Amino acid sequence: MEEWLSRTELCLGKERLEKIKSSNILVVGLGGVGAIAAEMLCRSGIGRMTIADGDIILPSNRNRQIHALISTERQPKALVMEKRLRDINPELQLTVINEFIRDERMIEILEEPFDYVVDAIDTLSPKVFLIYHSLRRNYRIISSMGSGGKFDPLLIKVSDISETSFCHLARMIRKKLHKLGIREGFKAVWSPEIVEKSRIIRTEGERNKASVAGTVPWMPAAFGIVIASVVIRDLAGIEINASDIQ
Repeated sequence: MEEWLSRTELCLGKERLEKIKSSNILVVGLGGVGAIAAEMLCRSGIGRMTIADGDIILPSNRNRQIHALISTERQPKALVMEKRLRDINPELQLTVINEFIRDERMIEILEEPFDYVVDAIDTLSPKVFLIYHSLRRNYRIISSMGSGGKFDPLLIKVSDISETSFCHLARMIRKKLHKLGIREGFKAVWSPEIVEKSRIIRTEGERNKASVAGTVPWMPAAFGIVIASVVIRDLAGIEINASDIQ
């Protein structure tokens, strides 16, 4: 085993780590949540990964996005993450899609057999589209709900989408999916923490967004880390029960 994965193997065991190394993951959305999720998956030894995002790094991203530096401003997020992930694991089989994917393009991308899909899209319509078509292909998918305007990472939960509550984005997604005949069947990472209205402003300067929520640095990262942990544990067949916690 490569030295850089030796501590991961010590924790997971050789057989489980081999499962991780043979897995193929799709990560769509490389903002505060998706970028850290992709990096944690890469650092865990994932063998194949496709990352997709058509956005560029803006100065306002620097408070919370792991790839956002003064030196990377105005560069495509997907290409910055490509360089970063290859620097972590040069043997990673990485496909980079530097575009906003939707409609037929998304269906085309999903034709590749993925072991897990990570949805970290900010915009409602393509988010629902990705979830819907991933489920149609029977892919395991985990979707990030809203981390904006929230403070407490200890409130983050993982559950089926049907069990989410007190999250505006989750409510909108449930509503859209209900119209498509879907009420359950995929994992969501979410928080019931109430967001004060003062933390959200209307905007015309953000692509595909009618409003912007204030965000502290640790919440998107915490969502992304939880997502990566769920993916790795599911792929490796690791279950953590309350009885295991002393």
